[in-house]
This record gives sequence, C-alpha cells and structure tokens, in this order.
Amino acid sequence: MNHKKIIRIMKKYYLFVKIRIRNPYKNMAKKNQEHRTCENKLNREFDQAVPLKVFCTDITYLFFGRYLAYLSVIKDICSGEIVAWKLANNLSMDIVMSTLDNLKNNNRLPLESLANIMIHSDQGFHYTSPEYIEEIKNLNMIQSMSRKGNCIDNAPMESFFGHFKDDVDYRECKTFNELSLMIEEYIGYYNNGRYQWDLKKMTPVEYRNHLLSLV
Repeated sequence: MNHKKIIRIMKKYYLFVKIRIRNPYKNMAKKNQEHRTCENKLNREFDQAVPLKVFCTDITYLFFGRYLAYLSVIKDICSGEIVAWKLANNLSMDIVMSTLDNLKNNNRLPLESLANIMIHSDQGFHYTSPEYIEEIKNLNMIQSMSRKGNCIDNAPMESFFGHFKDDVDYRECKTFNELSLMIEEYIGYYNNGRYQWDLKKMTPVEYRNHLLSLV
C-alpha cells in the first residue's frame, strides 16, 4: 500500500504512532533556554543625573494609510534624547539589530564606546533572543529588562511614543518613505527644538551638552 494512502487513513481515523512523537513540552523548554530574560537592573530609577549612561528601548506599531509599520527607538533616559531609531515594515530581528547599528554609527554623540552603558527594554521576543543578547555582550553594554507585563518599568519609552503619536499626523502618510521622512523630521525637532520644563526649559540635546559641561 502506498505510504500516502496510509497517512490519509491515519488522519481520517485519528491514528498516531506511539514512538518518536515530537514532545511539545520539550520544544517549549528548548525555546525557553534560547530566549532568556534578565533582571530589572534599572528598577524605575528614571532620574538619571549623567547623560549617555542609561538608555531605554522599545518598538511601537504605526498604522498609516492602509499599511502598518514598526518603529524601534533607543532613548537616553537622562536627557530624553533619541539616540537611535529604525523604521521597518516587518518585525524581523533586523529591526532591533539595525537600531543598535544606528546607535554605534551615531557620529553626533560624544561616545567613544558603548561599554558599561545600561540598555533597558521589556521582555519582548526581540530583546530576549540570543542574537540580541550576544550583540549587547559584544558591545559590553549592561542589559536590563522590565518585569513581565509591567509597562511602567519602561515609562520613558512609553512617554516618547505617546508624545510622538499626539504630535505627528503619521496616519495621513501614503507611503513608507513618506512616513520615514516624517519620523526623521520629528525626531530632529524633538532632540533639537522641543523645549521641556523637566529639562530646565532646554531641548534634550541642549540639556545633554549642559550636563556634560559640568562633568
């Protein structure tokens, strides 16, 4: 009898082989070993006095026209400056890896090295992945994660996304490139032109430079 017919009969009468069955719990255990979380080292200490020492990062959804895009951002908690970002039309690992590349290649920052800078995120799939964790180790950065299901642990990032979605009419964009240009323009304004009471009425870049001049 042809093996394909045997498979059809087995499926019809719900017959299963008792040996060599893939154990779903084993697969789950394997995944848990590959994707690791780490402790909340930031612990909501958002009042940082020194810039370029503690970063936070996250991804948000952006619906525009008939499409959907994803924005990954890294923010300096002390100054509020957006130090890197990446817009993508999918949620592959490239969105967070490219954000890290943009951070490394940000020539406007007075950064000689990323060593010992803490980077805080939630426990999303991207940030618990072996690829991301390995890159953070290669950069000698310190990884921190929010507690599971607790968005307040990453409040600075939630705050930026809230301001962005209130200030920018991104839903009217017709193309991905149009959206990307709008985000680039807004982040430039946010860093250099948006004065904030909590930053002594300075912009994030002005406040960063002010604090660095005191060191």
